[in-house]
Amino acid sequence: MADDGAWDRRSLLRGAAVVAGAAATAPLLGEAATAHADSGDADALFKAGKFEQAGRAYEEILKNDPENVHAARQRGHVGLLGNEFAEAEKYLTMALRLAPDDKDTNRFLADCYIRQDKLSLSVPRWQAAGKEVFATWFGAVRGEPYQIHGDIARLPWQQTDPSPLVEASVNGGPAKRFMFYTGAPWLGMSADVAREAGLSPVAEQQIDYLNGTAWQYFGVLDSFKLGGIELRNIPVQWSESDQASPGGPNDGIIGTWVFYHLLTTFDYAGRSLILRRRTPTTAGRARANAERAGAKPLPLWLAREHMLHSRGSVAGSGPRVVGLSIGGTSESAAVMSGETAKRLRIRTDHDRPLETFAHSHPTVAYPCYPKEIRLGVAAAQEVYCVANPNQSPARNGFDVLASFFHPFYKPYNITLDFTDMNLYIARGKAT
Repeated sequence: MADDGAWDRRSLLRGAAVVAGAAATAPLLGEAATAHADSGDADALFKAGKFEQAGRAYEEILKNDPENVHAARQRGHVGLLGNEFAEAEKYLTMALRLAPDDKDTNRFLADCYIRQDKLSLSVPRWQAAGKEVFATWFGAVRGEPYQIHGDIARLPWQQTDPSPLVEASVNGGPAKRFMFYTGAPWLGMSADVAREAGLSPVAEQQIDYLNGTAWQYFGVLDSFKLGGIELRNIPVQWSESDQASPGGPNDGIIGTWVFYHLLTTFDYAGRSLILRRRTPTTAGRARANAERAGAKPLPLWLAREHMLHSRGSVAGSGPRVVGLSIGGTSESAAVMSGETAKRLRIRTDHDRPLETFAHSHPTVAYPCYPKEIRLGVAAAQEVYCVANPNQSPARNGFDVLASFFHPFYKPYNITLDFTDMNLYIARGKAT
């Protein structure tokens, strides 16, 4: 993400190459901060990733002070992280009544609506949040968005590195090769593919891109077919620039908005992308399959429209919130702040600096090698990671220990269940 909160291709692609997660990670909490979090202070609990406890603490504040805008907004944010839409709407609407012009409240509520495919309701909220281009875009979608046809798709990967690619058809045209990446929000494509599909923009904006600028265009796609699954009436983005994408040659990118409409399995070990219609039945089967493989459900949180999180550990840190950057392009298994690497005494190679970008800003990061990084039953020892000493504060109000990237997942299959907000990761091919 750019500093003003707008999405841009540099954030989505250049950041994905090496250190996109670094700017979203925060230093490991010290002893004093941890003690403060345990004291019951709502904001400290939220910052420490103790979301359920924080939610209860904000409710207590509102019982005594029902006009507390911050507590109402934060309680709504807690609900939104877990896709608890009724709770999110209740408290965000309360916060909006108290402070109609609050941009964060409006953005959270806009996100709450688009996750439920209530795109028209999101329009005034995007406008109040100062995101006119998104208000115009979502306002142009007529009828039911993300209509799903078919029950299951198994898409073999055309390649794994530098980024996994799968084939898809755009508006019934010939197969195109798409990268997938949960660090991206929407379905995006090249300008050439958009022209072939006959797309016309309903909104546009100029953005910073690599060492120059690019134009982003927004429209509505009739059909996107992924094997046995077809999505219809989809918001879509394309862009034009005279600079090559750092993600390598591809025809587009599939982001989190597509995946949260489905039960999605990234089968790294089997080199395939498995998409199923999202129902309580398919979610139950995914849970049963994962448990047979020895994988227990991990929490799944969704922040700022598309940013996935769960709970993992680094170098014996104990369970903390971690980011999940699945797909995309990266040579490092995880990215963390320089402060986290120092606090956990992770071996860091300061003699080999990496000149790269993190969230649209040039930065110098360093290779590091934690003894272990872990997500549930999945673990990697002494694997190549990156420490970024110039990381920004936690963007979403909570600390993120590290973000796990493409190489970490290779021996495993990962299923995202947005029905029950669980993540399953198991070794080997998906069943």
